[in-house]
Amino acid sequence: MPRTVHPFLRLVLALVVGVGVFASSSASAERLKDLASIGGVRQNQLIGYGLVVGLDGSGDQTTQTPFTVQSIINMLGNLGITLPPGQSLQLKNVAAVMVTASLPPFARPGQQIDVTVSSMGNARSLKGGTLVMTPLKGADGQIYAMAQGSLAVSGVSGAAGGTKVTINHLSAGRIPGGATVERAVASSVGQGDSIFVELNDSDFGTAQKVVDAINAAAPGSAQALDGRRIQVRAPEDLNQRVAFLGKLEGLDVTPAQQAAKVIVNSRTGSVVMNQKVALQPCAVAHGSLTVSVSENPEVSQPGALSGGQTAVVNKGTVDIKQEGGALFNIKGGTNLADVVKALNAVGANPIELIAILQAMKASGALRAELEVI
Repeated sequence: MPRTVHPFLRLVLALVVGVGVFASSSASAERLKDLASIGGVRQNQLIGYGLVVGLDGSGDQTTQTPFTVQSIINMLGNLGITLPPGQSLQLKNVAAVMVTASLPPFARPGQQIDVTVSSMGNARSLKGGTLVMTPLKGADGQIYAMAQGSLAVSGVSGAAGGTKVTINHLSAGRIPGGATVERAVASSVGQGDSIFVELNDSDFGTAQKVVDAINAAAPGSAQALDGRRIQVRAPEDLNQRVAFLGKLEGLDVTPAQQAAKVIVNSRTGSVVMNQKVALQPCAVAHGSLTVSVSENPEVSQPGALSGGQTAVVNKGTVDIKQEGGALFNIKGGTNLADVVKALNAVGANPIELIAILQAMKASGALRAELEVI
């Protein structure tokens, strides 16, 4: 008697065959998991306020951080210890900290996650400290994990004779596996008859290539909703859906070429451009303007028997220099090498190059998107 195969099982088998076909035919392709993510599979940020104890005299100065003292009093009260009213605490081994963590997708109660502990007061160092039990909450105010443990701080500091040497950062540390998950986050991946593939960068060309790759392996299962989201029919059975998603992420896709873009960091003077940047012929003249302000102290001596007093007068001098900028004829370039060669001909430093690129963009000679970060 012939055995019938579930339609979605045939879809998974076709997808397995499609992976091998695409892997052999696209040498420069990228895996789908590197270009996109599955809708609903995401991390969730957690945050909490806690105390680090056991510091070697490098904790918060309680006179300047009253919230540290208040936290200690509240913690001792929860442990059954009541301090006399008006008691002044002078603590040196305690620091108030913020604890942050990322709850990974599909995390279940009992799993351990890493946490980062950062000082929020004026503690000199968290080295050697221990974080006491701290609840970690999500954006909805619910507790999702509990953190506690000894900090690992990579920095070190030493001082002697008025000289101090510090290596790395001492006011932040990490606790590997320092938090235990107490609550799971519901996921929509196992619900409905479809899943959504979301591209990391919105691009209609890449979205269509992803749809073609999926439909070539599993005909008629994918359709693009816009330049970022692709809807894919998936098995309703959870075991089959997991296998389906595993093969889906392994598909090879050749992404479409990105738009021409120039990234300018005005704070560091860095300029980065991709290979699609093109230049139209233009002429550029660039000169440097230098303004120098100086003050020269002069002594004013009064005459004899005048009753005046000797005074020091600052005499200011302002000097303005402008270097002549030659007019450069920049030839048009359609590839990155030509563009770099043309810009190097101007001889400008990175800071001056930013102004030149902005002027080129305004004149229409730079055929690229100019983004300042």
